[in-house]
Amino acid sequence: MVLATNLGFPRIGGKRELKKAVESYWKGAISQDDLHAQARAIRLQNWTMQKDTGLDHIPSNDFAFYDQMLDMSCLLGAVPSRYNWDGGAITLDLYFAMARGAQTDRQDVTAMEMTKWFDTNYHYIVPEFTKDQSFKLSCSKIFDHYQEAKKAGIETRPVLVGPITYLSLGKTEDDNDPMALLSALLPIYESILKQLADSGVKWVQMDEPCLAMDLSESQKAAYKTAYDMLSKAAGDMNIIVTTYFEGLRENTQLACNLPVEALHIDLRRAPDQLDAVLNALPEDKILSLGVVDGRNIWKNDLAQSLSILNTAIDKLGEERVMVASSCSMLHSPVDLAQEVKMDPQIKNWMAFATQKVQEIVTLTKGVNEGEASISSELVHSNEGAEERRTSSRIHNPEVKARVKAITPEMSSRQQIFADRRPAQQASLGLPSYPTTTIGSFPQTTEIRKARAAFKKGTLPEMDYTLAMKEEIKQVVRYQEEIGMDVLVHGEAERNDMVEYFGEQLEGYVFSKLGWVQSYGSRCVKPPIIYGDVSRPTPMTVDWTHYAQSLTDQPMKGMLTGPITILCWSFVRDDQPRSETCRQIGLAIRDEVSDLESAGIKVIQVDEPAIREGLPLRRADWDAYLEWAVESFKLSTCSVADSTQIHTHMCYAEFNDIIDAIAALDADVISIETSRSQMELLEAFVTYKYPNEIGPGVYDIHSPRIPTIEEMVVLLEKAAKVIPSNQLWVNPDCGLKTRGWAEVKPALENMIKAAKEMREKEESSQVA
Repeated sequence: MVLATNLGFPRIGGKRELKKAVESYWKGAISQDDLHAQARAIRLQNWTMQKDTGLDHIPSNDFAFYDQMLDMSCLLGAVPSRYNWDGGAITLDLYFAMARGAQTDRQDVTAMEMTKWFDTNYHYIVPEFTKDQSFKLSCSKIFDHYQEAKKAGIETRPVLVGPITYLSLGKTEDDNDPMALLSALLPIYESILKQLADSGVKWVQMDEPCLAMDLSESQKAAYKTAYDMLSKAAGDMNIIVTTYFEGLRENTQLACNLPVEALHIDLRRAPDQLDAVLNALPEDKILSLGVVDGRNIWKNDLAQSLSILNTAIDKLGEERVMVASSCSMLHSPVDLAQEVKMDPQIKNWMAFATQKVQEIVTLTKGVNEGEASISSELVHSNEGAEERRTSSRIHNPEVKARVKAITPEMSSRQQIFADRRPAQQASLGLPSYPTTTIGSFPQTTEIRKARAAFKKGTLPEMDYTLAMKEEIKQVVRYQEEIGMDVLVHGEAERNDMVEYFGEQLEGYVFSKLGWVQSYGSRCVKPPIIYGDVSRPTPMTVDWTHYAQSLTDQPMKGMLTGPITILCWSFVRDDQPRSETCRQIGLAIRDEVSDLESAGIKVIQVDEPAIREGLPLRRADWDAYLEWAVESFKLSTCSVADSTQIHTHMCYAEFNDIIDAIAALDADVISIETSRSQMELLEAFVTYKYPNEIGPGVYDIHSPRIPTIEEMVVLLEKAAKVIPSNQLWVNPDCGLKTRGWAEVKPALENMIKAAKEMREKEESSQVA
């Protein structure tokens, strides 16, 4: 019989119970025992729901307090030396120090680096490897969770990040080939598999998404070496190797011939790989088909999926097929049933993680018992798909006509940067090492309460507006007080940098509890693009104009760019993403023009997702970068030369797309560099980036308060490779998730560090 399986389920809880518990623990409001109790309750609820729905393979070890890659580093004993680990079992406090850094009387240590998980908005903690890196089994979580489920009467399939993917996503000294560490790593994986087998585990899941990437020869050889050894260590336990986010392409033969019992492929992102895999799969291997989308929120077309499944069954037989999610449902909200106020027609087109589990079970029943057994589900699916295809709510002729009328001139500034820079300098009158922030200031409890009350209707709009204006005034006065050069209004009125804009654009719908994890305890509620996008009215102009009226200092208008709005939304799947991005680009263009007309001389259009949106295969990069750059420039190129355009990017490697970043032609780009100790600047050095750069000197994802000396050291590193007249001084990212008790001393230290750099520059000029 065909089996119903799942690669992973959201760990945050239906109402973000994990976030609340973890943050309470960080604040000292609950104990470790309380935190673990909350986590056990979430796990049991997830396992029970999946079992009761009818899954045959239920994942375990898909839960993490912060991140699954960090969990693997703890399991494998890959703890950087700066944490002074004693080699024993890794404690929860050590775990969180690795994720967030720590600053106490006993310890002052920076966090490990963080970057995007492939092309998602999920961030993972990057493993750090030395040349002589050693590994040891240092955590029992994977075994504990299996036993925990088993005691509850639930057999699970433990999930591990596979050894080649784990090494490939790590950071090595001197850019050494991480595959050189495989011989040291594999014995630990062997021990893990043997212990799982001894515990009675029937199936273990090895996530190897790197199999769907461009592989080096050493990686290809490592896959063969690793799984030859691991298949022996597993004994009678079955191994499934899972790939996702892309197709296998030239790695098809390699993946199909690994000595494991099953292979998983993603047929949502790469449906065209099925025939090649069916032809290459050995006769003794099971194929897991990812036909239910783990990353988006649209309902499955059951008839289409049944056709795909039947194609595989005709070739392989029922006993060699599994029905599965395309990837872990980590990237999907938990339960659509909670959305009691959503537009019912649009809601009928959707499925969240809980509903996706049901879709897997329904499809499995359809192929096992015949389509007649799910006839009502098929009718409902077909009707919903047809309704969505033909709905007048989706298609706006005016928006489509405007996109068709885009000309190349709309994506070009009037003059090149070198010629428009003097006009900006004259307009703004900034010192060397100008200081600014990325945009947001702390979202205090008072701000959140006021916004919640306004949305509930218990706080009148006038009172809400007055409350937000008071917050803006305080933020402006504070920035003036500490000597900030380019101010921001602090974004008190904004809930999220994408959701805020989506709420004011046509073509969007919103969930109330559609949260997904972005990193650690940080959850986002992506807006949902269901139709053509347009901007009915200005979105930020009144707030920004008010802030500018409070000060003579330049006030920066803050917008989110079209690529980031696209990537951080759940996007309609009935037209190319490039088309939707151009629609958003035109909407942001209108906002940029209105801000400039309102007297705003500095406008920042954030694009932290531009690298995230890059296809996983290099062969596909040029096409994406062409429309991504065009969409950004379409947003920003309506302004005069004297208006300064900023953009911001964070937590991504830029070396391989530096040409495209330069092509954005932003006057100033700010980037995350503090965790990497300015390493990310190397891309801009080699390329000799001509415009201005703000390398982050304050890691806002850590509770640590950096000293003046630390920031000066970072700025000195930057000044050695980037001319000082191109450098800005700013944090890594926005400050909304931090508290004022951390932000004030950190920003004041940052301002003092900038002044120290100016003084050093003046002294050197005099000398």
